Amino acid sequence: MLELLVTSFPVIIRYFQLKRRGEAMTVWNMRTAVLIWAILAFFLFLVIFYFHPKSYSGLLPFRTVSVVAQTTGPVTSIAVQNGQRVAEGDLLFKIEDSTQKAALRQAETEFDRIAAEESKAREMLTVSQASVAEVNATLDKLRVDLANAQTLVERNVGTQDAVRELEAAVAAAEAELVAAQAQVELAQTDISETIPAQVALDKTEVRSFANGVVTQMAMSEGSPASTLILSPAMVIIPDRPEGVPIRITAGFSQVARSTLYEGMPAEIACDSNFGLSFRNAILPAKVALVQPAVAAGQVVPGGRLLEPNNSLQRGSLLVYFELLHPEHEAMMLDGSGCIVQTYATNRPGIVGHIIAATGVVKAAGLRLKVWGGLISGVGLAGGGGH
Repeated sequence: MLELLVTSFPVIIRYFQLKRRGEAMTVWNMRTAVLIWAILAFFLFLVIFYFHPKSYSGLLPFRTVSVVAQTTGPVTSIAVQNGQRVAEGDLLFKIEDSTQKAALRQAETEFDRIAAEESKAREMLTVSQASVAEVNATLDKLRVDLANAQTLVERNVGTQDAVRELEAAVAAAEAELVAAQAQVELAQTDISETIPAQVALDKTEVRSFANGVVTQMAMSEGSPASTLILSPAMVIIPDRPEGVPIRITAGFSQVARSTLYEGMPAEIACDSNFGLSFRNAILPAKVALVQPAVAAGQVVPGGRLLEPNNSLQRGSLLVYFELLHPEHEAMMLDGSGCIVQTYATNRPGIVGHIIAATGVVKAAGLRLKVWGGLISGVGLAGGGGH
């Protein structure tokens, strides 16, 4: 409406011209003024909507922790209830543990035997290493004797039979060395792999790995514990990490890619913050990141070839926003739907100032949208749950 008022001056001027002449105002003599008015209004609308894109798909995403058991069995006790706050390490529920206790008793019984076998393996390793050292010494002596015998043969003092005997002895010693080294490797394998019994005691006490609030707990005592991530026993909404700013996501038309930029000022109005006082309903923000890809174009391996005609829907440009003032983060409710309005202020010169000034129209429109969302939310416009 404001845009129409701003661009209506050709009609107003024409109206006063006709009034001064005493002519009646008709469609025919107002046609040029109305046409100019329509053209100006169109271009003004184009400038405002192009340089100040808006999104109604704003969302404050949050993570959840799915709680699943690491073993199956009936639940014997539950230590929490829906809506309860838990800390990291708090007990959530217990699972029947007779099987695990039996495995523990068996493991304790086998402990002495395992320790004895490990001690025996270490003794075998020591003996094998000593054998290797002894064979090495014998082999070194035989090699020296062989070298001496070959020298005597060259001087026509020794015999070839003595050389052949020493060569055979050296070969036998080398074979014995290989066997002794194999015994050492076997003993080391027994110690590092075979001997240590990996007794895996399944955990029957399920504890929280995060600070947060328990929700969607539908299990009861006696019900079987599920180990499937798709069927969690309960869900925990973890607390926001300290020192990490929250980010609101919003999808924009791909056309807005040439307008959006990191650091771009914005305003965010979330449904959960609407109130009659209008206080803190609209919060200042900025563009933190523009995702460098459109999700609709991703290709994943599959048994069927990609058919572009099956993906006619255009994807949106995902943009992340951060609030300018950290104290406003406490007012945000996880999962809230938001309206996100951006304002282009990076254009240079007089034209850039004019474009930035037109953002006041979108700012006024955003506040009207908030009032409309409030009226719809309380049920006066047919929406809401009242």
